[in-house]
Amino acid sequence: MATRDVENGPVLGTPDDYPDRPTRGGRLVVHVVIGLLVAIIAGGWGYVMWSMTGSGTGVTAQVVSFTVAPDHAEVVFVVEKPDDRAAVCRVRALDVSQGEVGTRDVRIAAGEGSKRFKERLATSAEAASVHIQYCNLV
Repeated sequence: MATRDVENGPVLGTPDDYPDRPTRGGRLVVHVVIGLLVAIIAGGWGYVMWSMTGSGTGVTAQVVSFTVAPDHAEVVFVVEKPDDRAAVCRVRALDVSQGEVGTRDVRIAAGEGSKRFKERLATSAEAASVHIQYCNLV
Protein backbone atom coordinates (compact mmCIF):
# COMPACT_ATOMS: atom_id res chain seq x y z
CA MET A 1 0.00 0.00 0.00
CA ALA A 2 1.37 3.34 -1.03
CA THR A 3 1.29 6.32 1.30
CA ARG A 4 0.97 9.86 0.12
CA ASP A 5 3.37 12.50 1.38
CA VAL A 6 1.60 15.47 3.01
CA GLU A 7 3.95 17.88 1.24
CA ASN A 8 2.68 16.70 -2.17
CA GLY A 9 -0.90 17.90 -1.49
CA PRO A 10 -4.07 16.86 0.21
CA VAL A 11 -4.66 13.18 0.83
CA LEU A 12 -7.93 13.12 -1.13
CA GLY A 13 -6.63 15.32 -3.91
CA THR A 14 -7.72 18.69 -5.24
CA PRO A 15 -10.56 19.59 -7.60
CA ASP A 16 -8.03 19.73 -10.43
CA ASP A 17 -7.34 16.02 -9.86
CA TYR A 18 -10.96 15.23 -10.88
CA PRO A 19 -11.82 17.08 -14.12
CA ASP A 20 -14.96 14.92 -14.67
CA ARG A 21 -16.61 16.17 -11.43
CA PRO A 22 -19.40 18.68 -12.11
CA THR A 23 -18.98 22.13 -10.63
CA ARG A 24 -21.20 23.19 -7.76
CA GLY A 25 -23.12 26.28 -8.74
CA GLY A 26 -26.22 27.97 -7.43
CA ARG A 27 -25.70 27.20 -3.76
CA LEU A 28 -26.11 30.84 -2.82
CA VAL A 29 -29.48 30.99 -4.56
CA VAL A 30 -30.69 27.89 -2.71
CA HIS A 31 -29.63 29.32 0.65
CA VAL A 32 -31.32 32.66 -0.07
CA VAL A 33 -34.57 30.94 -1.09
CA ILE A 34 -34.54 28.76 2.05
CA GLY A 35 -33.81 31.82 4.19
CA LEU A 36 -36.73 33.73 2.64
CA LEU A 37 -39.11 30.81 3.17
CA VAL A 38 -38.08 30.51 6.83
CA ALA A 39 -38.52 34.27 7.33
CA ILE A 40 -42.00 34.23 5.73
CA ILE A 41 -43.11 31.25 7.83
CA ALA A 42 -41.73 32.79 11.04
CA GLY A 43 -43.40 36.12 10.27
CA GLY A 44 -46.72 34.42 9.54
CA TRP A 45 -46.57 32.41 12.74
CA GLY A 46 -45.69 35.54 14.71
CA TYR A 47 -48.68 37.37 13.24
CA VAL A 48 -51.02 34.50 14.10
CA MET A 49 -49.77 34.40 17.69
CA TRP A 50 -49.99 38.19 18.01
CA SER A 51 -53.54 38.29 16.68
CA MET A 52 -54.66 35.48 19.02
CA THR A 53 -53.54 37.38 22.12
CA GLY A 54 -55.84 40.25 21.27
CA SER A 55 -53.00 42.76 21.06
CA GLY A 56 -54.13 45.87 19.29
CA THR A 57 -57.84 45.30 19.99
CA GLY A 58 -58.03 48.12 22.51
CA VAL A 59 -59.44 45.83 25.21
CA THR A 60 -57.61 44.21 28.09
CA ALA A 61 -59.11 41.88 30.67
CA GLN A 62 -57.60 40.34 33.77
CA VAL A 63 -59.03 37.86 36.27
CA VAL A 64 -58.73 39.17 39.83
CA SER A 65 -60.15 36.14 41.64
CA PHE A 66 -62.51 33.20 41.25
CA THR A 67 -64.33 30.71 43.46
CA VAL A 68 -65.75 27.36 42.38
CA ALA A 69 -68.59 25.08 43.43
CA PRO A 70 -69.75 21.77 41.91
CA ASP A 71 -72.27 23.50 39.62
CA HIS A 72 -70.96 27.05 39.14
CA ALA A 73 -67.99 29.38 39.32
CA GLU A 74 -67.86 33.02 40.32
CA VAL A 75 -65.21 35.20 38.76
CA VAL A 76 -64.12 38.77 39.46
CA PHE A 77 -62.31 40.43 36.58
CA VAL A 78 -61.33 43.91 35.37
CA VAL A 79 -61.88 45.11 31.79
CA GLU A 80 -60.24 48.22 30.32
CA LYS A 81 -61.54 49.55 27.00
CA PRO A 82 -62.30 52.84 25.25
CA ASP A 83 -65.26 54.66 26.89
CA ASP A 84 -67.13 55.13 23.62
CA ARG A 85 -67.11 51.46 22.51
CA ALA A 86 -68.95 48.36 23.69
CA ALA A 87 -67.16 45.04 24.15
CA VAL A 88 -67.89 41.34 24.56
CA CYS A 89 -65.72 39.13 26.74
CA ARG A 90 -65.93 35.35 26.89
CA VAL A 91 -65.39 33.88 30.37
CA ARG A 92 -64.34 30.23 30.31
CA ALA A 93 -64.19 27.62 33.09
CA LEU A 94 -61.95 24.54 32.78
CA ASP A 95 -61.74 21.33 34.80
CA VAL A 96 -58.54 19.65 36.01
CA SER A 97 -58.03 18.03 32.58
CA GLN A 98 -58.30 21.43 30.87
CA GLY A 99 -61.69 20.45 29.45
CA GLU A 100 -64.25 23.22 29.13
CA VAL A 101 -67.05 22.92 31.70
CA GLY A 102 -68.70 26.30 31.15
CA THR A 103 -68.61 29.53 29.15
CA ARG A 104 -70.44 32.82 29.24
CA ASP A 105 -70.30 35.92 27.07
CA VAL A 106 -70.31 39.15 29.07
CA ARG A 107 -71.35 42.30 27.22
CA ILE A 108 -69.86 45.58 28.43
CA ALA A 109 -71.82 48.64 27.34
CA ALA A 110 -70.31 51.76 25.81
CA GLY A 111 -69.61 54.48 28.33
CA GLU A 112 -67.95 52.12 30.78
CA GLY A 113 -64.19 52.36 30.32
CA SER A 114 -62.35 50.54 33.07
CA LYS A 115 -64.69 48.50 35.21
CA ARG A 116 -64.66 45.60 37.65
CA PHE A 117 -67.16 42.78 37.06
CA LYS A 118 -68.38 39.86 39.15
CA GLU A 119 -70.08 37.13 37.12
CA ARG A 120 -71.57 33.75 37.97
CA LEU A 121 -70.89 31.04 35.43
CA ALA A 122 -72.92 27.82 35.34
CA THR A 123 -70.71 24.74 34.94
CA SER A 124 -71.37 21.10 34.04
CA ALA A 125 -68.71 19.94 36.53
CA GLU A 126 -66.50 21.54 39.15
CA ALA A 127 -64.07 23.98 37.56
CA ALA A 128 -60.37 24.03 38.40
CA SER A 129 -59.65 27.36 36.70
CA VAL A 130 -61.47 30.31 35.19
CA HIS A 131 -60.02 32.67 32.62
CA ILE A 132 -61.02 35.32 30.07
CA GLN A 133 -60.74 33.61 26.68
CA TYR A 134 -61.00 36.87 24.72
CA CYS A 135 -62.41 40.40 24.78
CA ASN A 136 -63.35 42.17 21.54
CA LEU A 137 -64.78 45.57 20.75
CA VAL A 138 -68.18 45.50 19.05
